Amino acid sequence: MPTFVYMTRCDGCGHCVDICPSDIMHIDKTYRRAYNIEPNMCWECYSCVKACPQNAIDARGYADFAPLGHSVRALREEAKGTISWKIKFRDGREKDFVSPIRTTEWGSIPSPADLERPSAEAMKSQELAHEPDALKISGGLPTLRPDQLKREVV
Repeated sequence: MPTFVYMTRCDGCGHCVDICPSDIMHIDKTYRRAYNIEPNMCWECYSCVKACPQNAIDARGYADFAPLGHSVRALREEAKGTISWKIKFRDGREKDFVSPIRTTEWGSIPSPADLERPSAEAMKSQELAHEPDALKISGGLPTLRPDQLKREVV
């Protein structure tokens, strides 16, 4: 379901441009509104939908689950910390889905440049840099010892 922008709702804040991992959300230089420059390249991560404070970005539904004549509406509700999806079928039926959204403040996650460089020993570890700290797991992540791994071909 590639995303599209309602130009009348968009205020050109650029949050969708900043967060798009495939760099396909852009701001039109003439109208100062966001738009998806390449819908076919959309990863469908919905980061832009979740980041838009104006609820100006929607998703097109695929025909396999939302046949022609339907609408898919996403609503970001910061006060509740949720994002809701409403699918309205042409026969009038509606389906609602609610998911939690990230509740950390915008820009509160430190950049890798702000973190200390991993040690040589940490580079040999199975863990990602700063992973146990970020996940709040004391003593590190549980891992399998080599003798616990299955070595036969099934």
